[in-house]
Amino acid sequence: MTDSILITSQDILHQLKLSCKLPEIIEQITADHIVKAVALENGIKVETEELQQAADKIRLANNLDSASETWQWLEKNYLSLDDFEKITYSSLIFGKLAAHLFENKVEEYFFAHQLDYAGVIMYEVILEDEDLALELYYAIKEGEVSFYEVAHQYIENVELRRACGYRGLVRRRDLLPEISAAIFAVQPPQLIKPIFTSRGIHLILVEEIIQPELNAQLRQQIVAYLFAEWLKKQTQQVTYQLQLDSVGSFISEASR
Repeated sequence: MTDSILITSQDILHQLKLSCKLPEIIEQITADHIVKAVALENGIKVETEELQQAADKIRLANNLDSASETWQWLEKNYLSLDDFEKITYSSLIFGKLAAHLFENKVEEYFFAHQLDYAGVIMYEVILEDEDLALELYYAIKEGEVSFYEVAHQYIENVELRRACGYRGLVRRRDLLPEISAAIFAVQPPQLIKPIFTSRGIHLILVEEIIQPELNAQLRQQIVAYLFAEWLKKQTQQVTYQLQLDSVGSFISEASR
């Protein structure tokens, strides 16, 4: 075994292809080109002060509290300072374009899809045995055992078990249709009769129904969703040329 290995850019690209992640990378590159081109067409610019603020947020998100930690992080990820500035610029320009295109469409979308943003505070236990699920349901209803005792005994995931099956706030749009229909038909707090899905048999305790409110956080989520859907359509319509002849592979054109 050798003490050192020489890894070339060709090796990296070849491994990237073998890992089947090349389509994902191509999509990201395509999206980056589209966003920057459309931002330029719309006169969207990034100011120096905005770049600094965005860089501070990136450092905060990666727990980089000092200059030395930042340099270590850059070296670990094989990034130069110029690369870091490009990452910062990209995050800013994506956000600014999303706001430019969709901030004024949030209210219209929210009111058209208001039910999707209703939420539920719930606890859940998923079982495999139908008879056991029904037995536990009636035992809870009769007060012979609490839902939390059932959760603590039958949930395998350690963190969920410690939380007694607490799922927190779950949006209606993120629930399976059969579960959503049952949950939003009851008056909480209420235990729902076992629900059968492809994942198993669900015992659900509905603690509270949360009516949708268009606050700042939800507004931001809607903008991000609309932008992601728009960008997906844009990337599918782009024709690109893929040139990998440096690895002796291929040069091709593809239409998305």
